[in-house]
Amino acid sequence: MYMIAGLGNPGKKYDNTRHNCGFETLDLLMKEYNVTLTEDRCKAFYGKCSIEGIKCILVKPQTYMNLSGDALRGLADYYKIEPQNIIVICDDISLAPGFIRVRPKGSAGGHNGLKDIIAKLGTEEFIRIRVGVGEKPQGWDLADHVLGHFSAEEEKLMEESRKNAANAIKMIVGGESIDKVMSRFNTKQHTQPA
Repeated sequence: MYMIAGLGNPGKKYDNTRHNCGFETLDLLMKEYNVTLTEDRCKAFYGKCSIEGIKCILVKPQTYMNLSGDALRGLADYYKIEPQNIIVICDDISLAPGFIRVRPKGSAGGHNGLKDIIAKLGTEEFIRIRVGVGEKPQGWDLADHVLGHFSAEEEKLMEESRKNAANAIKMIVGGESIDKVMSRFNTKQHTQPA
């Protein structure tokens, strides 16, 4: 079984913000596999489906970004899911909109949601898919940037990157090697300083 968790902040005011691209990527999978998040446990809404013949739970933590680890740890314990079978989708300000980066493990890289998940799971050994949302403009507060919305031009790029992230997840769950997935989806494109 896989746990696929999209990170974001609950509540209408956070819809379509940069920080919520994990939720929005999960929405694509929910639509494709006809899943509604009807279950409420461990501070998360989630639903079950089968992807490539493998049982999965699709999860949206309801704890706000900085406490995402509470939900993932609780569900991992409840369903006995190993960290290596957890896939986390989150935003990344070091990547430009339209780009994603898949990693089998690693540090939080300054992302507070990942930092909390690492702390609560007690390991960095879970898969993460970072979706580029662009670097904050010079002089801006980081919170204002990640809780801000995309321009119409950026949103077109984000549609593509969310689709790529969903396709990467399907490949991983379907048994493709992480190296093959990384080679297909990872790029060297970082954001340029403003």
